[in-house]
Amino acid sequence: MRITGRDPSGEGIRVQIETDEDIWHLYNVIEVGDLVTASTTRREEKAADKLRAERAEKKRMTLGVRIEKIEFSEDDLRLKLLGTIETGPQDIGQHHTLILENGDSLLIAKKHWRETQLERLDRAVRDSKKPRIVFVSLDQDDATVAVMRQFGLKEITTVRSGRSGKQYAEKPQADGYHAEVISKVVPLMEPNMPVVLLGPGFEKESLAEDMKKAEPELFKKIHVYHTGQCGMVGINELIKTGMGAEVLRESSVGAEMEAVEQLMTEIARNGLGTYGTQQVRDAAMSGAVEKLLVLDTKIREQDLDDVVRAVESQKGSVIVVSSQHDGGRELASLGGMGAILRYRTE
Repeated sequence: MRITGRDPSGEGIRVQIETDEDIWHLYNVIEVGDLVTASTTRREEKAADKLRAERAEKKRMTLGVRIEKIEFSEDDLRLKLLGTIETGPQDIGQHHTLILENGDSLLIAKKHWRETQLERLDRAVRDSKKPRIVFVSLDQDDATVAVMRQFGLKEITTVRSGRSGKQYAEKPQADGYHAEVISKVVPLMEPNMPVVLLGPGFEKESLAEDMKKAEPELFKKIHVYHTGQCGMVGINELIKTGMGAEVLRESSVGAEMEAVEQLMTEIARNGLGTYGTQQVRDAAMSGAVEKLLVLDTKIREQDLDDVVRAVESQKGSVIVVSSQHDGGRELASLGGMGAILRYRTE
């Protein structure tokens, strides 16, 4: 994401969507009541024949829509903003839907920008410079391909080897299993993107060799780790246990899941961990919070700027955790808010 301008009134910020993940960030920033201005298409108004206006050709125009409803689609990564037209060349007061996708530019105007929303935009700008991570979690029978986005893990496909135990022992590479896995991974790759291979046994090492032979320039950054299980369970095992931290820490999801796991450990041993809105708020106001963890959906629903300011003023860190991965779901089970403390509080 790029921030391309600010309205002189201080209420509006213009942004350019540059990656699919930016859609998710905007979903966490835009609220009902905001005025969003963007290029869109609408049927041209015909003054001479209002009854037949819906049959007119669609024209591209810039409309400002006061948002009444927000819909996010994770499958096709589109954001739908439904509301009433307030500015534009026609149809003032009528309803319209803005559909935001990668490449679009928009102006977001709010009566009040919360600090957490401004930080979310800054985070989107920072994260857009980081490479995503492709995972292949496999054994001799199945390979699951997944991508770590800025807001969570996305399973792409599963490849079956079709092997039996005896066939595998006799002809480990004759069935094209690795070739099919590589064909699924190549379209996901971008320059300098890390690939993490994981799972039990030795299949991952063999795949790493084949990937380097097939596409040496594309697969420059391959990391191989042993896990007890394969599939999505194996990927979550890798992240939660801290294996591959040097790779995963560069991603938002890796840092978030590591922080949630640290919080859960502290709570389980009755250590320096607390959770619940009021308990965390009290700890923050007393200066006891070393690391604040807040679920993105909670920030979307509540104004927590006073808690964030209290933590940051005492040199604590704030981590907004995505609700789209296992770490976020664990934090949601605690009420969406937790903290790792400097010292015990009452």
